[in-house]
Amino acid sequence: MRVKVAPSLLAADFSRLRDEVKRVEEHGADWIHLDVMDGHFVPSITVGPIVAKSLRPHTGLFMDAHLMVEHPERHVAAFAGAGVDLITVQAEATPHLDGLLRLIRSEGAKAGVALNPSTPPHVLEYVWPLLDLILVMSVNPGAGGQEFIPAVLPKINCLASRARREGLEVEIQVDGGVNRHTAPQIVEAGATVLVAGSAVFKDAGGMELIGEMKKLGTRDTG
Repeated sequence: MRVKVAPSLLAADFSRLRDEVKRVEEHGADWIHLDVMDGHFVPSITVGPIVAKSLRPHTGLFMDAHLMVEHPERHVAAFAGAGVDLITVQAEATPHLDGLLRLIRSEGAKAGVALNPSTPPHVLEYVWPLLDLILVMSVNPGAGGQEFIPAVLPKINCLASRARREGLEVEIQVDGGVNRHTAPQIVEAGATVLVAGSAVFKDAGGMELIGEMKKLGTRDTG
């Protein structure tokens, strides 16, 4: 299993964002992760499509945007038009998940769904064929630097096991408290994409951590 690492720009130095992207790219990052918050679905306000559009000419990395926003359907076209490769929406933010995933795909982007720590996997029961990615939140969304919630490990395993069992090409992404201590157990549970913000951008040796986490995929996770 190949593990991909997606540094979260939420923890980057926003005064030199292009340089931060180049730095993680040079250290082997696979994706760039954008945390999009609107001050309503979560208390914080972060970035919009203009940031994605400004970065797109400066990196060839796969870019995914996690929309922690109310009425996500209003923002899909703008992010797709900005060059985002994959758009993830919160399952809790829409009563029309099927339609929203179809909208994302119609705009030419891949589609993902994020589940908050207390949201069970069965909410995805009838949309699996529309999914390119499932994001398991291992903290409650809205702020960086939180501690990993171990109770989500069985959820990661449940989703990864189903994807393998049914031969589905669905990435299992995990975001929240991912660092050198928690990453091994997250990968062992079945995650294929690790989102790391503070551990990469704020810790000493964070750039080297990218390579360390990618190597976890070469281990026999059973």
